[in-house]
Amino acid sequence: MTPNALAEGIRPGRLDEESLLEGFCDVHPRLDPHEAMVAADRCYFCHDAPCIAACPTEIDIPLFIRQIATGTPEAAAKTIFEQNILGGMCARVCPVETLCEGACVRETAERNPVEIGRLQRYATDTLMAAGSHPFRRDAPTGKRIAVVGAGPAGLACAHRLAMKGHDVVIHDARPKPGGLNEYGIAAYKTVDGFAEREVDWLMRIGGITLEQGRALGADMTLDTLRDAYDAVFLGIGLGGVNALGLDGEDREGVDDAVDFIAELRQAEDLAALPIGRDVVVIGGGMTAVDAAVQAKLLGALNVTMVYRRGRDRMNASRKEQDHAARRGVKIVTNAVPVAVHGNGAVREVEFEFVVDDLAPTGARFRLPADQVFKAIGQRLDGAALPELDRGKIAVTGAGRTSVEGVWAGGDCAAGGDDLTVTAVAQGRDAAEDIHRALAG
Repeated sequence: MTPNALAEGIRPGRLDEESLLEGFCDVHPRLDPHEAMVAADRCYFCHDAPCIAACPTEIDIPLFIRQIATGTPEAAAKTIFEQNILGGMCARVCPVETLCEGACVRETAERNPVEIGRLQRYATDTLMAAGSHPFRRDAPTGKRIAVVGAGPAGLACAHRLAMKGHDVVIHDARPKPGGLNEYGIAAYKTVDGFAEREVDWLMRIGGITLEQGRALGADMTLDTLRDAYDAVFLGIGLGGVNALGLDGEDREGVDDAVDFIAELRQAEDLAALPIGRDVVVIGGGMTAVDAAVQAKLLGALNVTMVYRRGRDRMNASRKEQDHAARRGVKIVTNAVPVAVHGNGAVREVEFEFVVDDLAPTGARFRLPADQVFKAIGQRLDGAALPELDRGKIAVTGAGRTSVEGVWAGGDCAAGGDDLTVTAVAQGRDAAEDIHRALAG
């Protein structure tokens, strides 16, 4: 036990290096060739496979599993990448239990689905490790497209457009490309710098230029982009974070969960990253789970995740909730924050129990906290954007916005479900629509 293990306040070095390495190791290690063959053999190769319909990118899952079963994982990877160029990341972070594996006929019959996600990772990792890129660019078209945002939607759009022979310039505000794949996903889900390596691999298609440190509104406008390019795709994500709206929310130790996750993902030394002894995470989505689990892995003694509705209404899947519980995170439901207490720094958070329709019960409780992470959703920031729909960019068809020549996709666009795989599908489909529009 380190000297800081039980100390109050927010401080680094709560765990030794060995414990940190063990906690932040790959949560779902890659299958070896024998394990992959055994897992592939369980697939029925359904003709009208429900797993395909459940995948937002509509990967031909029975086909790629059959290709693994016949000893050709590289061919399986190409089948995956044809539909989802970020198939490697999606294999790591997709909530497969509610998508493809949730629809698997073996799940229905046996409560034990084919391990589609791990098979997808096996195939994609195999091809990427070979150092080759499975696609080539078409002949140059002479068209230039601006992609704003180097997250999953922007990367998928840029790659598909480059394949079609267009020249693409990606503008991104951050020092590294990848968006939430680089900055917003738990470190134990994507180890060894995979997000960065995946972008490098994707860029091998050619025809894509990345310009970093360029934010829409600060360094360029939609009008200037429209004047300079033949088309524009917006994959800007959600830059703002919703507030609790409570007195005391500005106390020291109350932080946004997305900032905590981003800082952790870029940290070179996890032991130097400060964490509280008593941590409270407010929210019930994947960001809340990732923040809570990683707080525990950094050595927080008590970590409590509090959500306003029941566990069945949490955006985080039951599998992720159970993972958090196994890591020692306590989950409290049907409770809303009503006050943040402390003298300068947070010391307690007061909650009130509510019923399912959020009506207050009058029963209150307090949780000790020297650190609080807000994970209650994000919002779209920016001015002079296309028409909005409920706080996001309104789109029709394959991402067309209210502005001629401008498409949008990913978290910033209305109608999505804030999943990496959905963002990839939207970016890919918008690219196809842009290509058709430019072809006349």
